[in-house]
Amino acid sequence: MNQSLPYRPAVGIMLLNAQGQVFVARRIDTAVEAWQMPQGGIDGDEEPAAAALRELKEEIGTARARIIAECDDWLSYDLPGELVGKVWGGRYRGQRQKWFVMRFLGTDDEIDLNTQHPEFCAWKWADMADLPDMIVPFKRPIYQELVTRFAPLATGSVDD
Repeated sequence: MNQSLPYRPAVGIMLLNAQGQVFVARRIDTAVEAWQMPQGGIDGDEEPAAAALRELKEEIGTARARIIAECDDWLSYDLPGELVGKVWGGRYRGQRQKWFVMRFLGTDDEIDLNTQHPEFCAWKWADMADLPDMIVPFKRPIYQELVTRFAPLATGSVDD
């Protein structure tokens, strides 16, 4: 692991439907059966909340969502050694992410993975408690932390 490399500034989105389930999708570029929530880099001096809504639109074809919560702090993960130097132009050791919880305001038929730069090949709604078991192992601690922090929101209403 190259400790001298910085973390990539990024956002993550826990998108909840009206039933409190979380949007997850399978990446196009991985052979493993892993599902993840939308996430992506922050552009320049972009505000994290704006980056989160932009990433949602870029990755799932809609940003029909309202922010209902966010992490007060930033959560980081390191890439496995075999990926350092191969992703993000080799400039980063992992990501430092600001996570947002959003309530989806649209309908399932508005979700379209066939975006300008597709990242996912399939999607589904999943129970929040199942998230840590669905993600690649190096991101699992972040997903466990998110479930711990935001589990009460899974039972919230659309009006929260």
